[in-house]
Amino acid sequence: MAKLTRNPQAILPRWLSVTTIAGLLVLVLTPVAYMVVMSVSPDVEAVSGSVVPSSLKMGNYVEMWQTVPLASALLNSLVASLSAGLISVVLGLGAAYCLTRFDFPGRATFLSSLVALQSLPQVLLILPIFVLFSSVGVYLGATIIGTRFGLVITYLTFALPFSTWLMVTYLRQIPQTFEEAALIDGLNRFGALRRIILPLALPGMVVALVFALLLGWNDVLFASVLTSTDTRTVAVELGSFASTTEGGAVPLYGQLMAASLTSAVPVVALYMIFQRQLVGGLTAGGDKG
Repeated sequence: MAKLTRNPQAILPRWLSVTTIAGLLVLVLTPVAYMVVMSVSPDVEAVSGSVVPSSLKMGNYVEMWQTVPLASALLNSLVASLSAGLISVVLGLGAAYCLTRFDFPGRATFLSSLVALQSLPQVLLILPIFVLFSSVGVYLGATIIGTRFGLVITYLTFALPFSTWLMVTYLRQIPQTFEEAALIDGLNRFGALRRIILPLALPGMVVALVFALLLGWNDVLFASVLTSTDTRTVAVELGSFASTTEGGAVPLYGQLMAASLTSAVPVVALYMIFQRQLVGGLTAGGDKG
């Protein structure tokens, strides 16, 4: 029997599809538009809830850099989240290759543990991680708490299992005949992984990288406990805006909105650059044939 195919865009009538998309766009973009307006509004008008400002205060985008150390916070977030993302992708690809190409005792148990690790709430791990890092500092003399290295290790706790499981799912879709042909041509396992598997697995690697980067970029819980004044991330510094006031009374909502939009630019740019790879990676394995 011939397999029936259906265009997903043809499931709904065109007018209903357009209306649904337009409604979703309004729902998503309205808060963003309000943030843009508030970012150029005087603080007094922002507090009063005025939607249309009487004058534009573009100085919010300049003054926010002096109110809190936003530049160093952005750098800390970028270094910690990007480092964790790159490490998790590299290690996840290697682990997934071993899990999908070799059979060894404990393989099924290890795969199941990857799923179980994703169900652990982060709040349950904050105390054990803090005690572990403190013990390392006491007994080995290595300072981890208050450093970027501590954040990278912490983010790997969640990013690495996800990256490994995602790459396992993706590598299962790549026929082993490609590697066998490469091995016959004289390549070793590492050469086949680098020249054959790596280019084909690129969309999945991008998804894993973006996930790990977002995990670190949006984190507040671990960054609040494991960082010092010099290593605070942008999420923690944005929280300090809530207690920052002008003249002792008016909150700096204009600068807060400007800083929030600025901190979102790297993530939005990442999505725009890798959107094609993201779609390919997220839909990998969806077609079972």
